[in-house]
Amino acid sequence: MLRQRVITAVVLLCVLLPAMFYKSPNPFCAAALVLIAAGGWEWGRLNVCSPPTNIFLGLTTALLCGLVWYAGLLDSSLGQVWLLIGGAWVLLGAALLRGGVSRWPKIPKWVRLPGGLAALCFAWVAVAQARIMGISFLLSVLLLVWVADIAAYAAGRAFGGKFTQQKLAPAISPGKSWEGVWGGMAGVVLLALFWGFAERSGISLFSGSLYAQLWSRHGVWVMLLSVLFLAAMSVVGDLVESLVKRSAGVKDSSGLLPGHGGVLDRVDALLPAVPLAMMLVNL
Repeated sequence: MLRQRVITAVVLLCVLLPAMFYKSPNPFCAAALVLIAAGGWEWGRLNVCSPPTNIFLGLTTALLCGLVWYAGLLDSSLGQVWLLIGGAWVLLGAALLRGGVSRWPKIPKWVRLPGGLAALCFAWVAVAQARIMGISFLLSVLLLVWVADIAAYAAGRAFGGKFTQQKLAPAISPGKSWEGVWGGMAGVVLLALFWGFAERSGISLFSGSLYAQLWSRHGVWVMLLSVLFLAAMSVVGDLVESLVKRSAGVKDSSGLLPGHGGVLDRVDALLPAVPLAMMLVNL
């Protein structure tokens, strides 16, 4: 399993890193579009659709994203759109987690399927716009989610259950603890402060980040509250996907990424976090 994970990670990095650092954002946007289309295919599988329907959903996801790109909307200001998407993620995410696993199958497929595709498409638009804003900005958002996840895992392993016996969401993801959440929060605060101070010190490598933009516009305390909010919403994205998988009775969204599961398993936390980051910088 470890060997598979390493090989898959190396292959993905060999594709995504050159695309990300290319002078034009187009290669990265195209690579992200392929991944998000695969996520659309997986979304059909998680909702127990037929194989032709799954393929249709994947192609529809790619088509919708492609139309947005072709129409030139990636270069447009979408401040009001991000505000609506951000509000929807907060409200619907809370409602889904409160309803739990048993409530999910009761939601009609004609609501679940387009809702998931909308989340995927808006996540792709957010990632594409973040790359257009600059590599530093995109990396600062991606690293926030990744650091939150890694720090949460480390804190959960080290301290899970030592301060509180109550799990975060035992019916959805039994392995997650409140100690892990707090560890993830601490990790993103340290990341934001380090990156913000580095950029304000004039280190060009860090210029244009999410943290510096929020800090310069609204002050350090608003910046810290913002990154805590994004970290919390990344947990919501993770839990929502876990809820759907538990309802479907599967461990992974697919086997497209050997050793890692599926695309949705890797981007679940990004689905709310990146659109919400775009919302915050557009306020």
